[in-house]
Amino acid sequence: LEKTKMAFKTEVKIPEGLTAELRGYQKEGFRWMCRLDEWGTGACLADDMGLGKTIQAIAFMLHKASKGPSLVVAPKSVVPNWAQEIARFAPQLNSVILNNSSKRQGVVKSAGPMDVILCTYGVLGTESQLLQSKNWNVACLDEAHQIKNRDTLVSHAAMDLNAASRIILTGTPLQNHLGELWNLFQFINPGLLGTWPVFRDSFILPDLDYEHRMLLKEMTQPFILRRAKEDVLLELPEKIVTTHMVELSDNEQKVYEEMRRLAETKFKKYKTKEEREEAKTLDLNFFTELMKLRMAACSMRLVYDRWKEPSTKIMVLFDILTNILSNPQNNVIVFSQFTSLLAMVKTELANRNINYYYLDGQTPLEKRQEMVKEFQEGGKQLFLSSLKAGGVGINLTAANYVILLDPWWNPAIENQAMDRAHRIGQQRVVSVIRLISAQTIEEKILQLHETKQALTDEILEGTGDSYKLTYEDVMDMVSTF
Repeated sequence: LEKTKMAFKTEVKIPEGLTAELRGYQKEGFRWMCRLDEWGTGACLADDMGLGKTIQAIAFMLHKASKGPSLVVAPKSVVPNWAQEIARFAPQLNSVILNNSSKRQGVVKSAGPMDVILCTYGVLGTESQLLQSKNWNVACLDEAHQIKNRDTLVSHAAMDLNAASRIILTGTPLQNHLGELWNLFQFINPGLLGTWPVFRDSFILPDLDYEHRMLLKEMTQPFILRRAKEDVLLELPEKIVTTHMVELSDNEQKVYEEMRRLAETKFKKYKTKEEREEAKTLDLNFFTELMKLRMAACSMRLVYDRWKEPSTKIMVLFDILTNILSNPQNNVIVFSQFTSLLAMVKTELANRNINYYYLDGQTPLEKRQEMVKEFQEGGKQLFLSSLKAGGVGINLTAANYVILLDPWWNPAIENQAMDRAHRIGQQRVVSVIRLISAQTIEEKILQLHETKQALTDEILEGTGDSYKLTYEDVMDMVSTF
């Protein structure tokens, strides 16, 4: 108790040598991490995308740098950004990207005060023994929802790191269910939420009543700091989100309806809970069928190779793009979760002699950085990206339009993609256009969003209800309108 009192009385100064001018809320975020660290606990910085979680973490590591080396684990796409931000805002820190080193053992072994080792989650998994052999000053997990699944290799590797201070950064601490929150807390404050069986039986399996929701909120709230953009960036331009309904052609609608009826018939045979539990591959069957319906709602050619008719959705996309790109001042990002759909868009762009940048999970880091830099400096007007590769870790504030070709299950993931453009540095109103095929599963997903909306804020608001797709949800997806 005395340590706690002292920690919250301590006035922490912004470290000398930090070249960035922190905003007020960023200074408070830095001091909050320092107070928890003095207390002896870990921290989850869960600010909205675009509020500068990276610079707050760099300030914290600079504050602690004299006590030993720090480790930052981040997605492949984000690691180069960390190196650039450290060099720009904390030049006293020596950052090394472990992925690029041929002598990883030597790099880790020799790391000392003022050093920051950067690596991907892939390297954390493959080099787990090496990284666990080091006593780190700070261990920081960026986009920490990468360890949300407790049974994965990378989750186990993270849990076994030895670090005096642990911080995680994520704009989506809750994506699907409360089990993910338990795992994140198991990293920053092991044991706080009890063992997994106790937590599961107390907060996941039962329908949470008010007392349990309040208990979970009280247990987690001191260690999560989350600020919304609209609350702290009053100067940020407006983001306007519109839904553009696409009416499929008669043939597309006819084939889609046949696919839907077949899926509905297949799912209906699992009438009882016992029957569904006996079907070991039920989840796989469900999502395979649902994925086919989602692809068909975008383009029948994604499901049927011999389909000859053009995709109505792609035709609508180009009607919109033609209007946007006619103004040379406009810049647009187009996201899709299907690289095969983006390939079809690329073919049409080539036919129309429209230049563009393209990013997916196969794009090399150097090429990725080069494209983002050119786009930001006024190069080509159009940027195509897969949702997974471009939804995190890049700044595309040159864009004032964002087009989502297909909806994702969780709106939090979509918001991350939108926020590539709607973040610090954006000077223009950002228009987001969702293309939704009418009378298809895409409309059902939008209805699902109403239930999942603001899932990441539930604990902070004291409503700890878990949400994931149920059998009833799946049946609704393949039911008629």
